[in-house]
Amino acid sequence: MEATTSRPATLLLACLLALTACNSTARSNAATAGEPEIIEATYMVSPRPYTDFALPGADGKEMRISDFVGKTRYVLIDFWASWCGPCRAEMPAVVMAYDLFHAKGLEVVGVSLDEDKDAWLAAVRRMNMTWPQMSDLKGWECAGAKLYGVRGIPSNFLIDQDGNIVAENLRGEGLINTLSSLLP
Repeated sequence: MEATTSRPATLLLACLLALTACNSTARSNAATAGEPEIIEATYMVSPRPYTDFALPGADGKEMRISDFVGKTRYVLIDFWASWCGPCRAEMPAVVMAYDLFHAKGLEVVGVSLDEDKDAWLAAVRRMNMTWPQMSDLKGWECAGAKLYGVRGIPSNFLIDQDGNIVAENLRGEGLINTLSSLLP
């Protein structure tokens, strides 16, 4: 009887750990080793118009999401931060998606919730994030994150060429599979 009582509690704990991500109340500076695995899930949504915003790019010049939407088939706005362990754990999947689908019409725009420019740009280089990056270096007060209601990272929004958000929070294999179906 003891085994049946503890099994639901164990499953619940495992689910909670798998759903753990960086959020506005808990930042993780721990190395990615030993951190909970991120669930690979795809969340398609009813299309709704995206909202444009502008932030400084890595070179300090203002960039807008509208600089990319409509100029390629899909734009993935990827909210992340260098101090976020789950973001670092997810980044290889985003790099793979970019490498596989950029030539087919995918653009990724990274929006960093960092406050330290040197840490942000070092992470971009270290993780081979070759797509456009933007940040106002205001952390959780990031204008773009507030506009999109981002309360935890990693978080992303997939926008089609007509300017509609068609998916949110694509992760790992779910990101690759979704893009494979949209960009054969």
